[in-house]
Amino acid sequence: MRQVPEGIIDHVEIPVSQFEQARAFYLAALAPLGLTEIIAVKAAADGASRAGFGCDGYPRLWLVGPRNPGAPVHLALRAASRDGVDAFHAQALHSGGRDNGGPGIRARYHDRYYAAYVLDPDGNNIEAVCQKA
Repeated sequence: MRQVPEGIIDHVEIPVSQFEQARAFYLAALAPLGLTEIIAVKAAADGASRAGFGCDGYPRLWLVGPRNPGAPVHLALRAASRDGVDAFHAQALHSGGRDNGGPGIRARYHDRYYAAYVLDPDGNNIEAVCQKA
């Protein structure tokens, strides 16, 4: 039987036009759900700020901005293995997706972050990630 990781979504990144306004909204709105801001990154290399919300120390919901309204969404799906990441990438490209970063370690996150990225037909950035050693 194939091993399926617990939960399918690793994280989602939502584009927002007014970063600080959206951040304040999510800080308040998510508090009753037990979700807090885990990390904030001001003006990263791409000029955008990011805030990651979650629980138990892991950010699963990210805000990124400023971005134009209607900007593509980033959705990261959990993979049970690195082979699963590789197969996702190959099949997505075969099915009409566009490469947005081939399978490999993303050390800027951490040394076990193995991911691949494709753009779906609408330009959304879909990622498969395995964070196992």
